[in-house]
Amino acid sequence: MKLENPLTGTMVSLDEWWMPFTANRQFKAAPRLLARAEGMYYWTPDGRQVLDGTAGLWCVNAGHSRKPIVEAVQRQAATMDFAPPFQVGHPVAFEAATAVASVAPAGMGHVFFVNSGSEAADTAIKMALAYHRARGEPSRRIIIGRERGYHGVNIGGTMAGGIPGNRKIWPAMMAGVDHIRSTHDLARNAFSRGQPAHGAEFADELERLVAFHDPSNIAALIVEPMAGSAGVLIPPAGYLEKLAATCRKHGILLIFDEVITGFGRLGSPFAAQHFGITPDILTCAKAINNAAVPLGAVLASDAVHDAIVNGAGEGAIEFLHGYTYSGHPLACAAVIATQKLYAAEKLFDRAREIAPYWEAALHSLKGARHVIDIRNLGLVGGIELEPRPGAPARRGFEAHVKCFEAGALVRFTADILALSPPLVIEKTQIDQLVETIGAALQSID
Repeated sequence: MKLENPLTGTMVSLDEWWMPFTANRQFKAAPRLLARAEGMYYWTPDGRQVLDGTAGLWCVNAGHSRKPIVEAVQRQAATMDFAPPFQVGHPVAFEAATAVASVAPAGMGHVFFVNSGSEAADTAIKMALAYHRARGEPSRRIIIGRERGYHGVNIGGTMAGGIPGNRKIWPAMMAGVDHIRSTHDLARNAFSRGQPAHGAEFADELERLVAFHDPSNIAALIVEPMAGSAGVLIPPAGYLEKLAATCRKHGILLIFDEVITGFGRLGSPFAAQHFGITPDILTCAKAINNAAVPLGAVLASDAVHDAIVNGAGEGAIEFLHGYTYSGHPLACAAVIATQKLYAAEKLFDRAREIAPYWEAALHSLKGARHVIDIRNLGLVGGIELEPRPGAPARRGFEAHVKCFEAGALVRFTADILALSPPLVIEKTQIDQLVETIGAALQSID
């Protein structure tokens, strides 16, 4: 099968691109294609408009093809396309780091650039190990993750993650990993609005693992403050506070994976500020530059940064880690423009203000066909469907396809529809998205 590239008019084959996290044979038999994007919408190659209910992939928070970001990337490409980040610097990366640090939680002003959320997770894990080694505690090597957690697909993130399907082919790439249980509790918390009332006690499992492994052997706990990729799992009230207290008690670093929640998704720059909890290390990517050019970052506390940097000998490379494209000029130019746009349009405030309308609209689907739970926080929503007997994930996939055909892009993970629209979404567009989902659910068996 071939299709036309609308920019060049070239006919291209579908065979060569091995697509990520995609059922390739199924997709290529009936492809769902996007050709351009602007604001809240995509358009298909045949000109059909599709409302973006997922901000691309949790990442286009300011809406698509925003002129200030586009122009910033164009200017940078014409000025300096690339500069090496090892032993040489360029002003754009330093300015981008300052822009990110200016909205970071207090005391987390050190920014290490990478290229993706996956690289950020692995970098954070290495940073945690380096911190303990610099402080004279090299035995602290165990990383604690959480069931149904997602920290990308590199080695460290895959092992610390807790989604079984992502791990089963590679069962033991990294030693020294354990997991606390997931916070999902459908029986007690179905149709909660915001943080569920039940489940803070699940955080007590961290104490059990600390006792089992001994705190002298544990380096860090890595969790998403709000789990997104596993199906929008909202932390119970009091849960994160208990995790943070246990980490402080035992000298364990707390790593927040904010690849999804960073930059306004919950109405604050980071979920750390939304929940009032400052981690030791924080990972981000996606919306850091509105997904214009691949980029991720790791934010480190003063304590973590200073222990590693000041603990090295004079003239030594303090942290032997990095990537060719760390702090890429085009990506950093997009960071600067994006952060200015977020501030100028007060998009984080806007997300917080429209969140109650979003919540009410989502929960209007309670009682809709197949729906067994709805959960929300900020501008995030999860709609869990009852699995079809003998065919798990089929309803979720079919709902995704039906919505796409009806003009709305929604993400599915198994039988959960995950929603995360750009922060510029209007109330009428929220209504359109929810109505499209309701009609799609009514039409599938």
